[in-house]
Amino acid sequence: MTNTTPTAIPAPDRMARDEHGRLVYASWGTAPQAHAGRWLVAVDGSEGSLRAASMAARLIAAEARAEVDLVHVHPWLVKEAAEAELARRCWHASAAARALMDEMGIAWRLHARMGDAAEEVGALAQELGSQGIAIGSHGLTATESLLLGSVAYKVVHLAKVPVLIVR
Repeated sequence: MTNTTPTAIPAPDRMARDEHGRLVYASWGTAPQAHAGRWLVAVDGSEGSLRAASMAARLIAAEARAEVDLVHVHPWLVKEAAEAELARRCWHASAAARALMDEMGIAWRLHARMGDAAEEVGALAQELGSQGIAIGSHGLTATESLLLGSVAYKVVHLAKVPVLIVR
C-alpha cells in the first residue's frame, strides 16, 4: 500500500506580510541567510526552470562553499488563499530543484513571493545582492512572446545583475 499523505512542508524560518496581513513572502533553507554573491534561480516546476537550476549548479559546484537562492513567485492570492497555498505551491514547484541542489551538495535557500514574477525576481536579486539570475525559457516564439509576454524577457530588462536564460 502506498502512502498518499502529502509530504509535510517545514515551517518557514522567515515570513513577511503586507499591510493587510496577507502572507507575501516566506523562506526556508540549508544556506545561511547572508546572501551576497550567490546566484538566484527562478523555479516554477517546469523543465525549463530545472534546466536553469542545473546550469547554475554546474557553474557554482566547484566553489568551496557553493550556495544558491531559489525563488518561486506566485501571482497574487487573496489573504486566506495566501495563508493556505503560498508555501505549499512554492515547496512543490521547487522540489526537483531542491533535490538537485541536495544531490550536488549545494546549500540552498528557497524564497516564496507573491506578485509579478519578473518584478519580484529582479527585486529579490537586488535585495540579496545576487551575482546573477538563472531563469528557464519556456521557448515561446517571437509572436507568442509579443502577445503573451515572457518572464525571462522582462527579467532581462528589469534586473540590475547579469541574467542567464536557459532553454
